[in-house]
Amino acid sequence: MLRSIGSKARVPDYIKRVKAGEVKLMGFGHRVYKNYDPRARIIKKIADQVFEVTGRNPLLDIAIELERIALQDDYFVTRRLYPNVDFYSGLIYQSLKFPVEMFPVLFAIPRTVGWLAQWEEMLVDQEQKIARPRQVYTGHPRRDYVSMAERA
Repeated sequence: MLRSIGSKARVPDYIKRVKAGEVKLMGFGHRVYKNYDPRARIIKKIADQVFEVTGRNPLLDIAIELERIALQDDYFVTRRLYPNVDFYSGLIYQSLKFPVEMFPVLFAIPRTVGWLAQWEEMLVDQEQKIARPRQVYTGHPRRDYVSMAERA
């Protein structure tokens, strides 16, 4: 998303397009946190520490401007759309030279702890009223491993 915006100067136009329903605002909003995601505050500080080592990610200026405008705009405030933990973690992953194609995997790894905790909670607590949606794998039934050297 930040790459598609392209520059800090283009953020206001992107915000208009979000409000018009033409594009999505990624990394904002959370089902649980109806105010600023406390994890986002922490990861934003961690991002600054990472950039001290790796160099400042040029997309950071776009992200900061996007956050600044969204936090002041009634459209986002009334909908309680604040940056979530993924908003800055993607910039960290990119600065650490992970390919963008790996981001879904990197986003999923820490979530597995929560998924397993919820699964255990449903098994152990018979009075549990909250049912989480189940995950149904719809991909290939079987795929053979192909080493990196053999891939095209």
